[in-house]
Amino acid sequence: MASTATAELCDTNQRLVKSGEMRVLDSIFNIYGHNQIFSGPVVTLKVLEDNVIVRETLETKGEGRVLVIDGGGSRRCALLGGNLAQLAHNMGWAGIVINGCVRDVDEINTTDIGVRAIGSNPLKSNKRGIGEKNVPVSMGGTVIFPGEWLYADSDGVIISKNELTV
Repeated sequence: MASTATAELCDTNQRLVKSGEMRVLDSIFNIYGHNQIFSGPVVTLKVLEDNVIVRETLETKGEGRVLVIDGGGSRRCALLGGNLAQLAHNMGWAGIVINGCVRDVDEINTTDIGVRAIGSNPLKSNKRGIGEKNVPVSMGGTVIFPGEWLYADSDGVIISKNELTV
């Protein structure tokens, strides 16, 4: 899905910024993946050092959505690697934003998907299947709700209650 520049969205929608209907995430995310610009409706996950439901979710049709994973900010292991990034691309996900780490960075960077994460770690996650789907998650200085819209480019990440236009 094509995306308008986040700076332009901020300039055009200042009323939404002031009302809190549009929020800019803190600049804590590194850019990974071949697609640096992506947008779409949000699906949320809340996990801690366990990526079983990450895989289960990415095995479903993405239909241009963005998976937002609250990994609790853990840097102790990766929640996404090259195989899952390729799966996300194959299943039609627009992007993935992780309050946690990735691994297989070189593979992810050649995959046609947009990814943001707080860092990388070569250690894979646990496989217990513990986590929550479609719940509000807190990351980047804001709460993100399932069904909101996410816009990402080299300038940053925006969350909006509704799809934005310029």
